[in-house]
Amino acid sequence: MPIIEVEHLTKEYRLGTLTSLKDNLTNALRRLVGRPPIERERFKALDDVSFTIEEGEVVGIIGHNGAGKSTLLKILAKVTTPTRGRVAVHGSVAPLIEVGAGINPELTGRENIFLNASILGIPKKVIHKKLDEIIEFSELEPFIDTPVKRYSSGMKVKLGFAIATSLDAEILIIDEVLAVGDLAFQRKCFDRMEELIKRQGKTVLLVSHNLRQIERLCSRTLCLNQGKIVFDGPTREACNFFFEENDKKIMQQVMARGRWESSNDIELLSCELQDDHGNPITSIESGSDAIFSIKYKCLKPINYLTIVFGIHTTDFVFVGSKTSSRNDVPEKLSPGIYESKIKLKELPLSVGSYAVRIAFDIENPVRNAFYADNVTHFKVVHKHIKRGDIDNEGLIVLDGEWLTFNPISRETISDSNLELQKTSIA
Repeated sequence: MPIIEVEHLTKEYRLGTLTSLKDNLTNALRRLVGRPPIERERFKALDDVSFTIEEGEVVGIIGHNGAGKSTLLKILAKVTTPTRGRVAVHGSVAPLIEVGAGINPELTGRENIFLNASILGIPKKVIHKKLDEIIEFSELEPFIDTPVKRYSSGMKVKLGFAIATSLDAEILIIDEVLAVGDLAFQRKCFDRMEELIKRQGKTVLLVSHNLRQIERLCSRTLCLNQGKIVFDGPTREACNFFFEENDKKIMQQVMARGRWESSNDIELLSCELQDDHGNPITSIESGSDAIFSIKYKCLKPINYLTIVFGIHTTDFVFVGSKTSSRNDVPEKLSPGIYESKIKLKELPLSVGSYAVRIAFDIENPVRNAFYADNVTHFKVVHKHIKRGDIDNEGLIVLDGEWLTFNPISRETISDSNLELQKTSIA
């Protein structure tokens, strides 16, 4: 029997402001004369969603903002009720849905631990045994008897995560909180999650925009779009599906200007990816040459122009750059329009969407006259690799081959030695 059952789940919200007194009187009169009241437009945060989750499954939930991910978790955690449909949860739930959820700001950290435990139906004797463990994990011992309203958002998350993952709930629901807190605590959270998943066999639902987290922790993933499940399957395939849909959206949308700074000495007119014949294209094969045409206008006489061409991901992780030399551009340029082309040889980028950044430096000593990122988008494809594939982890494709396999020793390892090796590795 599944531990979570969801059948034809729908959640609707009314759009617009609260109903005014005038609207209420108008609708009352309409009812008196037998006419239906005027209702505001409804929005479906979830639309006829159905799925089941087995005990011990670790399920990721991904999708764009507004896809319905948090609404789904809130219904499963009984924070809100559905408009239509059936939800059955067979087990205790420890929700960690948002920063400070389930935490009373007027109570101290210690009092909130007991409050959350009582909500989950855990006896005081049990929580007394786990109290030191929770406080130690939260790293809040000096502040545990301070009212939570004086905590920072990161401290609240530490307390909430420590409580949720230490209590003996059968189902753990986590919404995007692994991204909050310092890096050391995030690492600690990952270790705790892996312990709950691998050693304790907890059922976990995890919402995150960090697909690497989803790939590492989850065996199955649901992809939501506009309140509907558009993919339900193995995590790597789900992430690949989401990447492909995201790339299509990026390539189709109107380019949003990023950082754009100019001293009014020189102006960027265009930048486009071209094929060998000078025709504009939008995608290239990974490992092939990439030619970019840059057109710019000198608004006044320019001396010692240097062009810096760079590539970054769509979330602004910079990949690399190439700077022109004195031989690539004349020393003096008169006012007018010019074109420079750059050829990147055997570009080893991984499959995905990327953007261009361009800077113009002038004069001696050098000063920056223009800088822009997110100038244009282009897509990198590969004949044998898809987004989310194990061979596509990272920003570049490593071109190599395995040369040899040679057994070094065939000595038998005893069970005691094997256990010793495992302990030393851990």
